[in-house]
Amino acid sequence: MHIPVLLEPAVDLLLGNGGTIYVDCTLGLGGHARRILEKNPKAFLVGIDRDPYALELAKDNLKDFEGRFSLYHANFSDLDEVLKREGIEKVDGFLFDLGVSSLQLKSPRGFSFQRDEPLDMRMNPEDRISAYHVVNKYSERELERIFREYGEEPYSKRVARAIVLARAKKPIETTGELVKIITAVLPYKRGKIHPATRIFQAIRIEVNQELKSLEIALYKTLDFLRPGGRLVVISFHSLEDRIVKNFIKSHLKPLTKKPITPTIEEIRENPSSRSAKLRVGEKV
Repeated sequence: MHIPVLLEPAVDLLLGNGGTIYVDCTLGLGGHARRILEKNPKAFLVGIDRDPYALELAKDNLKDFEGRFSLYHANFSDLDEVLKREGIEKVDGFLFDLGVSSLQLKSPRGFSFQRDEPLDMRMNPEDRISAYHVVNKYSERELERIFREYGEEPYSKRVARAIVLARAKKPIETTGELVKIITAVLPYKRGKIHPATRIFQAIRIEVNQELKSLEIALYKTLDFLRPGGRLVVISFHSLEDRIVKNFIKSHLKPLTKKPITPTIEEIRENPSSRSAKLRVGEKV
């Protein structure tokens, strides 16, 4: 079971305005959603996720709260369409947990560089563009750009060139093949961070259009948040956090001077939480 990151502070801040209508824009396996429904017996929750496998598991996880939630298979950038279908005009709080779930990391969809799997990385298996397409079809210049912008990889040009040379001999089909290409040209030694981390992050962001979807979704929340409504976002890398920080500063009243981060105890229990940052804004 995926362990929800920053569970108590995220839910407490979301519910702190005493509302009843909440939207979990990244439902995952339903960990945050379940806690929301537990802590506020009057709450009704709309859950959105682009991963159909996660939705099925979340539905089972929330079965004790039947009648108090609706689940939708959608990209959170389409949250306005979801809420219109649900007949909801105003919302008391939106929650975004932008991390990749353990379900996705453990699935055979190529999210992890720890196993040799087909290059996929689609959160929604119905999406058209996969990691295979990015790695094998993008130009060298396009690859260099996404590695630099989305992975903040200093050696992005070197990796892009190596990929183009390798795929000229045969298509790159698996994560294992890609990892070998990356590690062969990067000067990093294996430490806490795997040498392929930034490249895999960049490809995943490109495949799922994560940053563009986030920017679209954040702006759409403004049309639905009632005065006093809250936006709670958990991000896991600097690119996401920068977008969230600037958005809250420009459009909402920040409720935290600095981002909330996991305690030492939480990191010890759930190491994947170590880079998490929680920011909260309230509509005035």
